[in-house]
Amino acid sequence: MSGLDSEAMEDEFGVAAAWTEEAARALGPGHAVPAGCRGSGSVGSLRWLADRLDLAPGDLLVDSGAGVGGPARWVAGDRLVAPVCLEPMVGAVHASRRMFGLPSAVALAQALPLRDGVAGAAWSLGVLCTTADKAGALAELHRVLRPGGRLGLLVFAQVVDELPAPPPDGNSFPTPAELDALLGGAGFDVVDRATADLHDNPPGWEDAADAVDAEVARRHGEDPRYRHSLQQAQRMGALLSAGALRPELVVAVRRA
Repeated sequence: MSGLDSEAMEDEFGVAAAWTEEAARALGPGHAVPAGCRGSGSVGSLRWLADRLDLAPGDLLVDSGAGVGGPARWVAGDRLVAPVCLEPMVGAVHASRRMFGLPSAVALAQALPLRDGVAGAAWSLGVLCTTADKAGALAELHRVLRPGGRLGLLVFAQVVDELPAPPPDGNSFPTPAELDALLGGAGFDVVDRATADLHDNPPGWEDAADAVDAEVARRHGEDPRYRHSLQQAQRMGALLSAGALRPELVVAVRRA
């Protein structure tokens, strides 16, 4: 990442992660997982992916770009799997450990600290748009999966020729055709896909996440890093609302 991109990502995914943990703890039980999943898919999206990853109790699930660990915690509880959370932002890794007690490590998507073929399943949720080296991130997921292993993705795909507004700093969005080419080039075959409903959550879920956002704003709203992080989220929301981006769920199988 460039210096600007690194600063943008640190504000959005590092500093804001620590603030999210602080606010969720202050608000009490029932807030951490909804807040930790915001930006990484709805419960319905996570369930759709989990159903197609052939997960069994005790399976290792690699979560590349895990953020603060909300989706990993959800799937650990729902499917009794053993996620390992890998995330480049130190603040997010610390928040994941403190909020959920999950095995977490600081790692770039292109250099996961795992041996070859260690897992039968992996997912990466809303991550590809945040790295310029998308091919490298997918190649690394191919490396850590066994032949026949399954990869689940949430990808924000660009579905217009030109974006109508500036993207979040440090983000670039593949078209669906570019995504398929990237997956094929990395040694994956797409076996299923759908458009994600980012609001497919149980009653009270979004209220809990909103409460955490409001508490973060109350505590840190005057901090320039908060305003930068908020701008990043608003830019993404504007592109989704305009129909310029489509949240795609993709399941692919690793070739031998």
